[in-house]
Amino acid sequence: MISKTENTQFIKFEAKRLGFLSCGISKAGFLETEAPRLENWLNKNHNGQMAYMENHFDKRLDPTLLVEGSKTVVSLLLNYFPEKKQVEDSYKISKYAYGTDYHAVVKDKLNELLFSIKTAVGDVSGRAFVDSAPVLDKAWAAKSGLGWIGKNSNLITQKVGSFYFIAELIIDLELDYDHAVTDHCGSCTACLDACPTQAIIAPYVVDGSKCISYFTIELKENIPDSMKGQFDDWAFGCDICQDVCPWNRFSKPHKEPLFDPNSHLLSMSKKDWEEITEDTFKHVFKDSPLKRSKYSGITRNIKFLQ
Repeated sequence: MISKTENTQFIKFEAKRLGFLSCGISKAGFLETEAPRLENWLNKNHNGQMAYMENHFDKRLDPTLLVEGSKTVVSLLLNYFPEKKQVEDSYKISKYAYGTDYHAVVKDKLNELLFSIKTAVGDVSGRAFVDSAPVLDKAWAAKSGLGWIGKNSNLITQKVGSFYFIAELIIDLELDYDHAVTDHCGSCTACLDACPTQAIIAPYVVDGSKCISYFTIELKENIPDSMKGQFDDWAFGCDICQDVCPWNRFSKPHKEPLFDPNSHLLSMSKKDWEEITEDTFKHVFKDSPLKRSKYSGITRNIKFLQ
């Protein structure tokens, strides 16, 4: 009989072998402190037109309703911080979108980890999640000690920063559970001060409907004229609140080849973006997160920025 501690150590070892930055483990159950916070956020329409945030409210707060018989949430971080950045004279793309769509890359690693667990432990049932199901990723990662939720509402980790993807395995195996860490934002307000659209309306509260990422990715209709001149040349997503965070001076380049940027993307000037054809878009961004906005969405954003 393998002990809980041995199983826990095995899972963390395997996560590291697969290239994950870190792995934290917490007991599956109702997220009591998150419930009123999420309800209040939705009641104030901070989700804008992201109606999916209103769906599956109960499951979003309790993974045991999402995965039957689940006992544990295994939270994992995967670094995406790039070694090279775009040229200066360009419309900006969020760094998470430089390479291959993370959903596929991370899901493959999660499935491999789940397979390893089943092979080593036996009859373990569970599901892998990468940002596409009603799971409060950041809350679970914080609960398992992988970092704290900062004033910009991102998970932040000492010595690592915040440029990483968060994913989970929710499984029916009992393990040794980790503990939350303390908040290290202190009196810093760099993210609040730097946000061009004042989307961070208070420390730890982001009005999603004011965020540049919302306008350039989530919003399907025309961007309101009232936002003109406030986007600082961001055409897909926005990294400002992360770029100014002092903890991100510790960010180190990732080691995942699939996240390496397309060289064409890095060298594209504003003129290149303004003249991009649909064929070029499909070629350069065929496996990219930019596919989500489609050619029509990107050209809409570029025109808005001109």
